[in-house]
Amino acid sequence: MDNERSAILDALTSFVDDTVVPMETTNTHLLQGERGPYGPNGSYSPEVLDLMRKVREPSAALGYYTLFAPESVGGGGLGAEDLFLVWERLHGRYGPKRILPYESVAHWTSGPSFLLRHLSAELPASIQESIMKGTSTTCFAMSEPEAGSDVMSMTTSAKPDGEGWRINGTKQWISNAHHADWVFVFVATGGKKGQRSHDQISCMLVPTDSDGFNRDSVIRLFGDIGGNEAILSFDNVYVGPEHVVGEFGHGFDLALEGVAQGKLYNAGRCVGLARWAIETALSYAKDRHTFGRSIMDHQGVSFQLADCVIEYYAARSMALSCARKMDDGGKVILELAAVKAYTTEMCFNVFDRCMQVLGGMGITNDTKLYDGWHTARTVRIADGTAEIMRRTIVNRLQRGEFPA
Repeated sequence: MDNERSAILDALTSFVDDTVVPMETTNTHLLQGERGPYGPNGSYSPEVLDLMRKVREPSAALGYYTLFAPESVGGGGLGAEDLFLVWERLHGRYGPKRILPYESVAHWTSGPSFLLRHLSAELPASIQESIMKGTSTTCFAMSEPEAGSDVMSMTTSAKPDGEGWRINGTKQWISNAHHADWVFVFVATGGKKGQRSHDQISCMLVPTDSDGFNRDSVIRLFGDIGGNEAILSFDNVYVGPEHVVGEFGHGFDLALEGVAQGKLYNAGRCVGLARWAIETALSYAKDRHTFGRSIMDHQGVSFQLADCVIEYYAARSMALSCARKMDDGGKVILELAAVKAYTTEMCFNVFDRCMQVLGGMGITNDTKLYDGWHTARTVRIADGTAEIMRRTIVNRLQRGEFPA
């Protein structure tokens, strides 16, 4: 299995090196121009969206884009350890703030994922086919302005209308939302805000050309003029009964599965980015000389890199341990919360130290360390804040659990 896994990782990076990176280089003016990749409304420009599609479609044809889609829908069906290793490899090799290399594998919120296994057989087969081929994309709409980690306080609701449903509400922090063709939206289908039970949340698939569906605004981060997150609103949007994803009233279970994948994805991304940062700083420290010798000979520099490697190694080891338990069917709520908190904080610490190692060069645009620093800061909040992770750990400890 290890040989097979290595072959997949090598083939994937060869595809990115040979196909995607040249496309990226040729289109630098679109990806890194005055406005970056963003159009006038703050979302990715039509030209950049076309480039992203031109990565997805050949990658899907080769089986890389669909590595983590279920085998039952034609995907690779790879598990948790592979998910971690793939994203670690990509981010460790290509670094921060690049778009095209990361379109080569579907992110669970925007492309083929476990959710396709739960689509109704009554839906046209063309929906699933277009998502699997990379010609259309999705988004995962759960967070709201007043309901992030507190899912039971969501106010977006679906009320019966004949055989179907009318959806009303607002979603926020939704990645890929400005470009998606389909929205997996999580809605309250019973109970009151803050008082409903898990079986009063459902998931529904909404086409983004539906009457009453609106992409209200792009959310901009760290001074960028655009972004990939958006605010969505649903104004009496109608969907038929075939648009219920999975079992009615079991949307919370789907949300938990998705967020679990998101935590492991973020762990892989952070461990990979940390390695990229360490290698960047190490190369600089070997070449840079002060007072007649390499700055690696100064403990004030070299010990910072040693601390980076200590935390990197610990983060990678615990993430792999957790992923293997997931693949074995183990219950890893506590462990996954610990992995999410530790890997994201580790990544931020590593980038901060590596920027310090480079001195003034560390905060320039050229090194891209500050891009990774921004990413690491963001990921400490995405898919559950560090505080929510600690709350989860405490709750599991109070139940008598302890990581093995």
